[in-house]
Amino acid sequence: MSTSSEHTFTSPFRNFSREEWKRLNGQLSHSIREEDLDQLHALNEPLTMQEIEEVYIPLAHLLELHISKFQELHASSNEFFKRNHQKLPFIIGIAGSVAVGKSTTARVLKKVLALLPSKPKVELVTTDGFLYPNKELIKRDILNRKGFPESYDTKKILRFLADIKSGKSQVTVPLYSHLEYDVLPNEKLVISQPDVLIVEGINVLQVNSRKNGVFVSDFFDYSIYVDADEKNIVSWYINRFESLRATAFQNSASYFHKYANLTTEESLAMAINIWNEINKPNLHQNILPTRYRADLILKKSAQHFVKRIKVRKI
Repeated sequence: MSTSSEHTFTSPFRNFSREEWKRLNGQLSHSIREEDLDQLHALNEPLTMQEIEEVYIPLAHLLELHISKFQELHASSNEFFKRNHQKLPFIIGIAGSVAVGKSTTARVLKKVLALLPSKPKVELVTTDGFLYPNKELIKRDILNRKGFPESYDTKKILRFLADIKSGKSQVTVPLYSHLEYDVLPNEKLVISQPDVLIVEGINVLQVNSRKNGVFVSDFFDYSIYVDADEKNIVSWYINRFESLRATAFQNSASYFHKYANLTTEESLAMAINIWNEINKPNLHQNILPTRYRADLILKKSAQHFVKRIKVRKI
């Protein structure tokens, strides 16, 4: 005889409301200054001390547990295999849609993790630098698919992560200019043996971005997906586009300077068109399907603040 319980879906996640989550808060030994907030949040993404204290500090303490166990396991593994490998970085992947607030999450997390009692060295890398240069995207006829899996040099990303996980003393990362909308060929970021490395990008959990059977996410020790209802993401994207049209796009050096003189109505139509032709298909085909591959999901409200947290059960 069947029962309703037999048909109940058992989620691999534990769900926390914001009220429940903030009660898990531990206290950091140092506080973030109010003036730091402007350096941490992106355009049109509000950030408050309350958000940091109620969402990100508990998250930092949860990650502290994982980092500590990771380091213990690494030491035990060295002993078991009779080797003397130096410490390796704990790698955190952060994924989510365009305009959902991944960059803000990554910057805030970098800040609060660095304030933990052990004072870890935390570095942040975005996958934008691993996009193929525009000239290569044009050659492949995929410039209008920038951000899709095929627009990234996945081999280069995997090599970078492999070097990091091999304990290489210095690893370079290509840099990307949002002003020029292209990879900067002569500029690199040098990463020197961090305790924690945060890798942020829309593509980092995608299962079809693989080479020789290896996924980018195979190198992650913890992964976070920044989530929101699509209607909210679309609204944020349109608002950001309009804000950029009135500011950054006015710079004649900007790749998007061609949009600088659009009227408000034309700007709205252009933003909606770009969303529907590029960002929406990428979200549904490549990004959203990776949501439940993450270890933790931050679900945001229409006001850009986290309202719910899902944590994978252990």
